[in-house]
This record gives sequence, C-alpha cells and structure tokens, in this order.
Amino acid sequence: MSLTSEQFNKLVHKKEFTEFKGEMLEMKDDVKSLLTAIDGLTKKVDDIEHAFVSNQAAHDRFEKRIARIEEHLKLNPYFV
Repeated sequence: MSLTSEQFNKLVHKKEFTEFKGEMLEMKDDVKSLLTAIDGLTKKVDDIEHAFVSNQAAHDRFEKRIARIEEHLKLNPYFV
C-alpha cells in the first residue's frame, strides 16, 4: 500500500507525538487540580447548608419558647 504525498504529510512524526503527549499530560494534571478544587468547594457548600439548617431549626425552637413565655406572662407586643 502506497501513500499519496497528501496522506504522507498528515502522518505524525515522533517528535510531534511526544510534544502532544506532554501537552496532554499537563492538561490531565490541570484537570485533576481543577476537580480537587471543585470537590473542596462542594464540601464547603455542603457544610454551610448543614449549618444553615441547624440554625434555622434552633431559631424555630427559640421562637416557640418565646411565644410560650409571652403567653404565660400575658405580654402583648407594642408593634404587630
């Protein structure tokens, strides 16, 4: 099987392949570091969401307790 000159010019030389392989390895490392950063941010967002839910639950409990105390002491708020 013989190659035309156009087909021969499309062949990759060893040096070009080695350069391309090096670029791909660098890109792989960049993608790994990007994914690591995204994982870290995702963990932080999950922690913040958990803290928000905990704080909201505590706020609701305090609100109920304050309402019971106001009712027990027969306190009427000035502003409604």
